[in-house]
Amino acid sequence: MLEFLLYAAIPQRDTKPLAYALIKRFGSFSGVLGADRSSLAQVPGIKDASVAALLSVREAGLRMHRAQVQDRNVISSWQQLLDYFTARVGYAEAEEFHLLFLDRKNSLIADEKQQRGTIDHVPVYPREVVKRALELGASAIIMVHNHPSGDTTPSKGDVEMTRAVQKALQSVGLQIHDHVVIGRGRHSSFKSLGLL
Repeated sequence: MLEFLLYAAIPQRDTKPLAYALIKRFGSFSGVLGADRSSLAQVPGIKDASVAALLSVREAGLRMHRAQVQDRNVISSWQQLLDYFTARVGYAEAEEFHLLFLDRKNSLIADEKQQRGTIDHVPVYPREVVKRALELGASAIIMVHNHPSGDTTPSKGDVEMTRAVQKALQSVGLQIHDHVVIGRGRHSSFKSLGLL
């Protein structure tokens, strides 16, 4: 499949060596599609057309997944939400922190990336979370972030940050439904783990 996508960007060329180089660098087809522009561009032999082709396929997939959770009760579309975030950040090489802002019916108002961090840390500021939730008129949020290592076990820092955000939200009458950690096809839910 990767060879075919590359061939569409660079016809009349054997794309097998380039496909192998990408798989070797990113570990899997999903890893390749989850890579960002700068990481893809660092692979020898990759040109702008190939990067654009891979990123456009990724974006098309994300839009299909997002359509499954848009304008619906997110809580009752939980598997679609997990699929969407696995595609969006599950294979990213740096941590990203996302907030889903929900209305009273738990329909998605907005999905926003709040921060991008390093391979093992992303800063989150409870005050900024509350401020944005109030700006959007949200009633609740779901927090999502990835662990590039693939180990979705919440860290001590994740737990402390989540509790700080929860406390800040409660002070203005807002709820946090869950905090989900995504990583390489796996996930952990703070709610399911009894951490919320």
